[in-house]
Amino acid sequence: MREIRTDPTRESARPRDGRNVDPRLGELLGEGSAQRVRAMDGAAAGRGRPAERAWDEPPADALAAPEGPSYYGQPVLKEPVWRWEIPAYFFVGGLAGASAVLGAAASIAGGEGTATLVRRCRLVAAGGAAASAVLLVRDLGRPARFLNMLRVFRPTSPMNMGTWVLTGFGALSGAAALPALVAGPRALERSAGVAAAGAAVLGLPLVGYTGVLLANTAVPVWQATRNTLPVLFAFSGAVSAGGLFDLWRTPGPGGEMAHRFGLVAKGAELALSRALHREAGAVPRVERALRRGRGGFLLRTARGLLLASAVVDLLPERAWRRRHAASGALALLGTLALRFGVVAAGRTSARDPHATFEMQRAGRGAAELARKEGARTRMPSPPGIDPTGKETAEHGAAP
Repeated sequence: MREIRTDPTRESARPRDGRNVDPRLGELLGEGSAQRVRAMDGAAAGRGRPAERAWDEPPADALAAPEGPSYYGQPVLKEPVWRWEIPAYFFVGGLAGASAVLGAAASIAGGEGTATLVRRCRLVAAGGAAASAVLLVRDLGRPARFLNMLRVFRPTSPMNMGTWVLTGFGALSGAAALPALVAGPRALERSAGVAAAGAAVLGLPLVGYTGVLLANTAVPVWQATRNTLPVLFAFSGAVSAGGLFDLWRTPGPGGEMAHRFGLVAKGAELALSRALHREAGAVPRVERALRRGRGGFLLRTARGLLLASAVVDLLPERAWRRRHAASGALALLGTLALRFGVVAAGRTSARDPHATFEMQRAGRGAAELARKEGARTRMPSPPGIDPTGKETAEHGAAP
């Protein structure tokens, strides 16, 4: 972000145009100032669409629904401006993190027969980390904005923590993959083993923090599913890793280990997909975004592909190469559709003003946070301080 001068002496000496107006006030600054909205780009290109109508319209049923309060039929929230790079990053980051975890598990428990799987896991983790950084930089507009997020360390910010996790994961997974890329001394292989263990530790939060990131926004469907979404993303990352190593079949016990890893994750993801609807169903208007529109179609497609992949796994052992390849391809497509479906459902719920209001009326979302803040004030206060944090008269404050 560009620095703003605040020295009053310099400000008074700076030439003005006679109107006493600071022209810099109209400049867009900050992390998201270079983000472009696809529809707004079309309006700016002069395609005959007024700029004020360039945003996607609310769902037709949102405008027609007579029940409940609304905001003149317009969205209360601004829908996310993320383009395809962000759901693609969710997919690639989950794949890389889960591959690092699988590789570390194989090196610890798999024995010598899993050496090929371990080497491939390290390569996939390093490649996925590099691709994730490219996708994030492309979404932000330029590399400096990615680096700016590393200037602070804020444990309460999932986005800041995710940036640090991705950076550390990229460095460690790159070091772990070095022996597979270049010939080196034996000491390099030992240090690669230590780096692979570190990458696996950071891979665990990498596969799930994106769900936490979505759940910490004001988008109704993401906020309503904040308990299920991180776990669902974590198991979906494991499914994608298992699917990739089914498609890129490893000979020996390593291949079977990766297949079982993905098979267990598929069962968990199918169960969590139902839990996602159940959690959002506490507010039926919010859950509607998971069933209708583009998001509903993608999520149904994801479940269908995942179920088909699981059925293929249960077929007889004939032509096992083609069976594993088909299962892996279906699993990868299913996890990709899940990420794009969750993002599309979030956009739909953000455009629905009734979903936002009904979340609040049901005591969820910001209302829930306000209730928790109220609970905190009932905790015992220090002497001389009232439950709201103000100084009492006994402590010397003016009555």
